[in-house]
Amino acid sequence: MNLLDLSAVLLAMTATLAFLNARFLKLPASIGVTVGGLLVSLLLLLLARAGVPAALATVDAVRSVQFDEFVFQGVLSFLLFAGALGVNSHALWALRGPVLAFALLSTALSIALVGLGTSALLGALGLSVPLVLCLLFGALISPTDPVAVLGMLKQAQVPKRIETLVAGESLFNDGVGVVAFAVLAALAGSGHGGHAAPGWWGVTVFFLQEAAGGLLLGGLLGLLGYLALRAVNDFVTEVLITLGLVLVATAAAAHLHVSAPLAAVAAGLLVGSLTERRPAALSSREKFESVWHLLDEVLNIALFALLALEIVAVTFSGQALLAGLLAIPLVLIARVLSVQGPYLLLRRRTAFPPVTRRLMVWGGLRGAISVALAFTVPAGPARDLFLVMTYVVVVFSIVVQGLTVGRLAHQAAREHQDGAPATDA
Repeated sequence: MNLLDLSAVLLAMTATLAFLNARFLKLPASIGVTVGGLLVSLLLLLLARAGVPAALATVDAVRSVQFDEFVFQGVLSFLLFAGALGVNSHALWALRGPVLAFALLSTALSIALVGLGTSALLGALGLSVPLVLCLLFGALISPTDPVAVLGMLKQAQVPKRIETLVAGESLFNDGVGVVAFAVLAALAGSGHGGHAAPGWWGVTVFFLQEAAGGLLLGGLLGLLGYLALRAVNDFVTEVLITLGLVLVATAAAAHLHVSAPLAAVAAGLLVGSLTERRPAALSSREKFESVWHLLDEVLNIALFALLALEIVAVTFSGQALLAGLLAIPLVLIARVLSVQGPYLLLRRRTAFPPVTRRLMVWGGLRGAISVALAFTVPAGPARDLFLVMTYVVVVFSIVVQGLTVGRLAHQAAREHQDGAPATDA
């Protein structure tokens, strides 16, 4: 199946799932498309086992998609740039301490806790997996993907401080998690390939190169985009400038071996600050924001549809499914503890409403980034195991947490309106 046919099949499936959700399920788009996609995937697998030619061809087409490349070299940078555009940069700067603490410390704690817990869990199931690979699973499952949650937060009119904290943490912990995964993947590869493992200095330099390099690249390109947008007064040109900016940032990050997600976030924040400081700087601010909102929604729906369809590329086993089910409470407990750590450090300096921790824990959805990272785990039994575990955790996160976090968001809004006491719960 050539690229045109493959694109047609995937786009047709995405549009069909979106239509069925809008017409019948009436769930949030990303959740409804994921549920529909999972049902379609199961149906395809059953028909393929029965030998139906069309189902066999469709399964082969989906399996031919390089999901990790689609995410990291395609849609992720656009989604992060669009998300950063919508964040108030002044409010984010005011909360820079808490945002960085949660993005860095919370992610590191989560990786360690999930990695150690996974090692113990798999050992209890009789599965021998090296600790470094268990930490690799911790790195791929720790980044949160709260795109759908942010929409619910806005609809529920959650306090802006909480919204900014959740948005900022999610934008930056994606990049931090991807960089941490790359570091651990290098350690895992060195342990299996006969090469000497890099020392702590080498690991530190690699992390700083990826993280700081990505932020610097995004900052420079974002500044160029900022200046270019100030110099023109044409809506089409403004959109083209930002589209080109994201693509150049992604390509340059790949060649320079720096973090493309962090570059996209930095560029988006700088360009977004233009519309805050000079609302008239863009010829049509409403049109500009509408285009990026539309692009964000379409890519997000397509990503979740493909995420659900890619389940046909995963080899399931009873033991792996059991490990995945047991990983759900493990990941949630790790999220609770990893949020609690920075919260205790910051509560004397920065006061947040009582529901903040609960919202950050239950609203920390896992999504396409985790699955894409799982597809890049070094080939071997651990890769197949981690793919199944990741899918189980992600499906639970999107469907169960995604459908219930709205109530928590409304509770946060009510507590803010009623002037709830500042005691934490």
